[in-house]
Amino acid sequence: MDDHTLVPDAVPGPSPLVRRARPHDLPRIVELMREHTAYEKAAPPTADVADRLGPLLFGTAAPPRLHCVVAELAGGEVVGYATCAAEMSTWDAREYLHMDCLFLRDGSRGHGLGRQLLDAVVAVARELGLTEVQWQTPVWNEGAVRFYNRLGGGAKEKLRYTLPVPPIG
Repeated sequence: MDDHTLVPDAVPGPSPLVRRARPHDLPRIVELMREHTAYEKAAPPTADVADRLGPLLFGTAAPPRLHCVVAELAGGEVVGYATCAAEMSTWDAREYLHMDCLFLRDGSRGHGLGRQLLDAVVAVARELGLTEVQWQTPVWNEGAVRFYNRLGGGAKEKLRYTLPVPPIG
């Protein structure tokens, strides 16, 4: 699949496009990740995140462990991204695509780019033979909740927990 098949009408030109991330996008993706974590009132990515993220996105694994699509303005500025990875549902005994992040810079929202990013994530799911995309958003993020509801997403009430695994020794 080439970069421009994720969104059928995405072609280079005067309008924005959504395409697969390329290795040279990594520094910009990390900048956007920092904006994203600040927006969600979370801890910023660690200083070495690009070193760890690069191999997941652009390593030799086929398919890659992590997929990323970016929203690019006509001038070449990347203003948003979405990341996703295949995950397993025990209850359904099948894989689904987990969209971990979808973020657009302030000022880039409300112009259809979010829909294009989500459409590109759906295209990745289709490419991997997966029939469902799942994601989560903070309950306080009313704009995201409205956006996802408008697109036909359905919410499931759950709390998300994290448990650090301490090193042995």
